[in-house]
Amino acid sequence: MDRPHPTYQVDGAAIRTRRMELGMTLRGCAKAAGISHSYLSEIEGGLKEDMRPPTYAGLRTALQIQPDDRRLLGDEDQHRKDSDGRQEGAPRPHPD
Repeated sequence: MDRPHPTYQVDGAAIRTRRMELGMTLRGCAKAAGISHSYLSEIEGGLKEDMRPPTYAGLRTALQIQPDDRRLLGDEDQHRKDSDGRQEGAPRPHPD
């Protein structure tokens, strides 16, 4: 049985903020990271939030972020919420 590839959950707003701090355009940043500008736009807009390790490393390099710096990563607890907004494993409210 194959294990799924690990991914990083990223914070699109933090990525956009850092890109803008550096004065980079969306296209310029995407090119430097080795990804498409449409993919970066989806990440920044929150439509996508998972990145494979090589992609994340390329983006981190383009944005001049050290490997141990976690500011581009999303809040892991926030990503583990059920579809109705409850924290994973939290009991559902009893209907009246």
